[in-house]
Amino acid sequence: MRSTFQGLETARRALYTSQTALHTTGHNIANANTPGFSRQRVNLTTTTPFPGVGFNRPGIPGQIGTGVQAGSIQRIREGFLDLQFRNETSKFGYWDTKHTALEKMEDIMNEPSEKGLANTLDKFWTSLQDLSVHPEDSGARSVVRQRGMALAETFNYTANSLVAIQRDLKSQIDITIKDINSIAKQINSINKQIAGIEPHGYLPNDLYDERDLLVDQLSQLVNIKVEPVRSDGLALEIAEGKYTIKLIDDNGQELGITLVDGRDLTHNEVQVTYDQDTGLVDKIKFGPEKLETGVNRVVSELNFEDFTAIGKLQANLEVHGYLGKDGSEQGVYPKMLQELDQMAYTFVQEFNRVHNEGWTLNDVKNGNKGASVDFFTYKDFQPTSNNIKGAALKLMVSDDIIRELDNIAASLGGFSGDGANALALANVKDALLDFGGTTTTVQSFYQGVIGEMAVNTNEAARMVYNTETLRLSINQRRESVSGVSLDEEMTNLIQFQHAYNAAARTITLVDEMLDRIINGMGTAGR
Repeated sequence: MRSTFQGLETARRALYTSQTALHTTGHNIANANTPGFSRQRVNLTTTTPFPGVGFNRPGIPGQIGTGVQAGSIQRIREGFLDLQFRNETSKFGYWDTKHTALEKMEDIMNEPSEKGLANTLDKFWTSLQDLSVHPEDSGARSVVRQRGMALAETFNYTANSLVAIQRDLKSQIDITIKDINSIAKQINSINKQIAGIEPHGYLPNDLYDERDLLVDQLSQLVNIKVEPVRSDGLALEIAEGKYTIKLIDDNGQELGITLVDGRDLTHNEVQVTYDQDTGLVDKIKFGPEKLETGVNRVVSELNFEDFTAIGKLQANLEVHGYLGKDGSEQGVYPKMLQELDQMAYTFVQEFNRVHNEGWTLNDVKNGNKGASVDFFTYKDFQPTSNNIKGAALKLMVSDDIIRELDNIAASLGGFSGDGANALALANVKDALLDFGGTTTTVQSFYQGVIGEMAVNTNEAARMVYNTETLRLSINQRRESVSGVSLDEEMTNLIQFQHAYNAAARTITLVDEMLDRIINGMGTAGR
């Protein structure tokens, strides 16, 4: 026989469940603007009907419902959208970082402009042409010297500025490494908390959100793959478990590096080592926490070519520069510095060669060709064809030219009024020279360098736009699933409030029925 008070119990369950739904809706509304928050819902389930199946069941026509209960509180999330968002975020992190670095390079090169290297070169050629017309004019000689000094200083400034930006990029690499290690540590900490909650049958939704927000941030730094690891004990089927996070390449292939291990509840740290001679990136190492102390072992290490996890870190390493497997210097900034050095070295070699063939004004006065005088030289450095590093940075006009204008060799025939060698020097502009295997003129070589930089910058800008557009589009779809809609939540509030009121009304109704039975029945004859 069923209980007289069953109606009260059914209504009580409805009250409790409606309260839970109202509290959850309030939690959603309160966190409408919380970054990374996913709206939550109460999964309502019916309670076990009466009577249960059994041989001694009461003889009633059928099972009677006993009410409702809050089965679980689950966040609304779509894993596929998370996967897409993180893939695009990795690409965006790579191209945005690379584009920023290339824009800084463009600012330094400053082409085309009045202050750029190309214009400084043009002014130098023009001064030499003027000197060829007036080879004995001290004013024309002074202009050549000053234009030469301006040219050397422009080389120095450009190379020095590139080196300064390269130092800043090194600092950016170190900051990115700290961010990766910090995020991996936080995710591992949350994994441990989740591992302590899920076995009790709970869903730590807020911890899930906090962890996913960190994973989103990590995906901008390196390309990652997330593998859930189920918790033991009484964990629900819908529990999301702990995360194992691995590095992957563009094709989704694993690199063999695990940043966070959801099974062992450990994490590895990243460390970048630099070559002592060049200052470029040598190895990317991975190992347990406190890797930097050198106490713990290194799990694995990669060359840059093998580190294909696209993201902000890879872009920073690429633009800063790294040592290739063959020991060569690679990277965006090292390449630009090498090309500047190649340009300065090749130009100076040819210019000095032509200058040394000419007669200085002192030679003309003395009537015989004296010792050769270089127009350009290097400060505390003498490059060779096999070692030109630093040629642009240390280029200068020779002390002989600075000390005495008459040392400029403008004459080729060795007689007064002859400016043929000055004209030959001006024609170096159009001479075909060997720039490390590329035969072209100085101007064309420089135009090629600037053109390649401009193309790379435009490509990076285009990819930033494309990846950002896709990322935002996916994020909007993700927000449409997981985000809090205040309109929807207010509607839910009204719905659950009415459900609560109806349950309370049911209690009142049952109370009146019981009052009739208890106080209204069996009173005849009183």
